[in-house]
Amino acid sequence: MFFDFGAGEILGLAVLAIILVGPERLPNLAVDAAKLVKKIRNMSQNLTADLRQNLGPGFEDLQPSDLHPKKFIKKQIASALDEEDDVKPKFKAKLDPDLL
Repeated sequence: MFFDFGAGEILGLAVLAIILVGPERLPNLAVDAAKLVKKIRNMSQNLTADLRQNLGPGFEDLQPSDLHPKKFIKKQIASALDEEDDVKPKFKAKLDPDLL
């Protein structure tokens, strides 16, 4: 959720909306706002699906939050470190205790 509203803030906004818009036009405004939110949600889902399709295989589980630069870099570093842990060294160096 983007906003952290409590009950008092919501009640205050409702009273302000009734005063500014008027009680006779408020239901129509609420319906229009709900339609706008639904339209924006559908657009974002379509854009995410198009992005996944255009990026090709390997990006089926892509989330829009994964594209945030900080999360993207953290994810890439974590995957690189995981790959590095899987690589085993080809030889082991032995130290001569007399040289120390």
